Amino acid sequence: MTNAVLIIAHAPLAHALRRCALHVFPDAAAEIAAVDVHPDAPPDKTLAVARLALARLNRPSTLVLTDVFGATPSNVALRLVDGRRTLLVAGANLPMLLRALTYRREPLAEQAALALAGGTQGIVMPVPVAVAVQPQNLQPPAQPTRAVLENGVR
Repeated sequence: MTNAVLIIAHAPLAHALRRCALHVFPDAAAEIAAVDVHPDAPPDKTLAVARLALARLNRPSTLVLTDVFGATPSNVALRLVDGRRTLLVAGANLPMLLRALTYRREPLAEQAALALAGGTQGIVMPVPVAVAVQPQNLQPPAQPTRAVLENGVR
């Protein structure tokens, strides 16, 4: 039996990630669901929608992915997962989702660890850019620039 994947993220990210993943894994449509969290939706209503999506997946175990830890989608997901049949990984991106689907036949904890690794390993700075950008240039300036002060942005 395969694990399901439920994405709970700020709208329209959850459904966008699902659509992208189905380009690579068209056979996984029944194993992946998405819940977009709209800014005006009450968390309790979003939780009810997420519970329904989880029930419709009808799998013994589900990996739940969310975009930003501490934000509403993550808080809803935390109320959904039980730590045994459902596990949560925050910081969802497409490499993480593709890795989760690649290993959906593995035990849930292993799938979660591999998805997390895929998500972090999918964030790279290509070599030509890395050569051009020096670490000292990545530091914020000590003093706001004149343009920042004139525009009132800090």
